[in-house]
Amino acid sequence: MGILEQFRSLFRREPPSIAPAPAPEPAIASRAPQINERRGKERINAREGTRVLIIDDSKTIITVLKKFLRSAGYETLEALDAESGLARLHPEPPELIFLDIMLPGMNGFAALRAIRRDPATRHIPVIMMSGNEQAMEQFFGTRIGADDFMKKPFSRYEVFFRIERLLDANLVPQRAMPRLAEQGMPSPA
Repeated sequence: MGILEQFRSLFRREPPSIAPAPAPEPAIASRAPQINERRGKERINAREGTRVLIIDDSKTIITVLKKFLRSAGYETLEALDAESGLARLHPEPPELIFLDIMLPGMNGFAALRAIRRDPATRHIPVIMMSGNEQAMEQFFGTRIGADDFMKKPFSRYEVFFRIERLLDANLVPQRAMPRLAEQGMPSPA
């Protein structure tokens, strides 16, 4: 019995065990059930090469999202403010946008309104992000056309959960049709 087991047995007030510890299972065999158990089901990603624009003034948030997304085969574009993010929408628009609410200059709500007013970009799904509780309340109060909301800090699981909710049968992110109808916007063709 090792010294650690002796200390544990003293604090548990149990007699020390003399039986040897069972041999650990191979690492590969023991990991697979844990991954499936943690997720609950297999993750469904957008098709390989899906272009995602990340608009956030935090280089840390951009780096984390970029790492998550690129590890799953997505292409990423980044912008540190709304104005440069809106400029990245043309000529090749992304298929999904992660947009922070609190940005220098134009805020995320104004950027979202600009995205929704432009016929070339109004069909792009937008996931708003914020670490500010008041911004979250404002988002749910205004309902100006975001497809989802993600509170910072977020996990890898949450990022892919939000994306998966927007995927169509061809694994392409799409706007939620009921929300488009609620806002009086024509559905994308």
